[in-house]
Amino acid sequence: MARRKNIEVTPDKVSPHTIKKFELIEKYVKDWAPKLLNYPNCKGIVFIDCMCNSGIYNDYLDKKVVGTPIRVAAYLADTMKTYPNKQAHLYFNDLSAEKIEVLKTRLPADANNFHITTRIGDGNDLLKTIRATNISHTHYLLVYDPNQASIDWVALSPFLRNWGEVIINHMVSDSIRGVSQAKSDATKAKYAQTYGAPVESLLTFRGKRDAYEKRIQKIITMLSTQTGKRYIAPFPFFNKKNSLVYNLIHCSGHIAGFKLFKKTAWKTFGGKSSTKNTYGNEKQPELDFNGTGELNTMTDEYCYYVKDIAKFIHDSFIGQQNVSLSEVWRLLDDHPTFPSDGYKPEIKKELKDIYRDIVSKKSITFTKRRA
Repeated sequence: MARRKNIEVTPDKVSPHTIKKFELIEKYVKDWAPKLLNYPNCKGIVFIDCMCNSGIYNDYLDKKVVGTPIRVAAYLADTMKTYPNKQAHLYFNDLSAEKIEVLKTRLPADANNFHITTRIGDGNDLLKTIRATNISHTHYLLVYDPNQASIDWVALSPFLRNWGEVIINHMVSDSIRGVSQAKSDATKAKYAQTYGAPVESLLTFRGKRDAYEKRIQKIITMLSTQTGKRYIAPFPFFNKKNSLVYNLIHCSGHIAGFKLFKKTAWKTFGGKSSTKNTYGNEKQPELDFNGTGELNTMTDEYCYYVKDIAKFIHDSFIGQQNVSLSEVWRLLDDHPTFPSDGYKPEIKKELKDIYRDIVSKKSITFTKRRA
């Protein structure tokens, strides 16, 4: 694609948790793309950002921040030089013509095997024009990132039903705040479309985050049943006030992508499962009065640490002897949040030091209770 002269506009402000989202998607693409391109049967990859903005922001100290499309395009343009016989197609869409013009000035040029398409309009319309065909040879990664709780399942369903990856930004904070205040028909229709239920039914959620989250995951599962299991990994993002803003939900038709995204998310968050600040409370002891009365440390379901992975493993195999490590890691493979890769040494150390489990090179013998 041809370069254009610089266009001066005032960049949007971007918050720390959104910068972290940029980092997560960029790191995942850097893991995802070469993994697929190295498969002999893979003819190419497709990356779609259907709500892309201009790609340039200012943080709250007025420091320039680069967004997802520029990060991903720069990386893939360079990476495809290593794969001359394979193709990469990138689609960037935004409602604002001005933002797309700004974005164009910062994107790399097209090459024989690297192509960028920019578009102005509704991102859902773009998805309806892209046919996810030849699935066995071309692999899709779709980033669906509206700035409110507005999801068009008709546009998303072909990508959810086929082998590929979809990352949905579920703006749960919008729903918690907005459903009970929805007055206009348009607003009510937006929430009804997103959650597949009339607003009157959603009022029974009473602002509960997990109710909205489970509803979204139920729809994803329902849309995916025709093509087998769909692996879903939701990760919450919190602002500086420690309020939940959105869930980034990764959906994959293959367990390899599911495992890879969980690992990448934990690495991006610095060895935990979210951007939430737990202020050291994860180290605070508490008694398990409903169980054995043993002394545990606090667990926050919106921000897990390696210690929580170890506890989950220990409780799952408690008292069992010579459990193979492969069986232990398989338990984590299917977990929606805990990674089975990236933290194995730390997990084994926690099992030995805290639970006094006997860890060998090939198996673990689990004690009946904490030492």
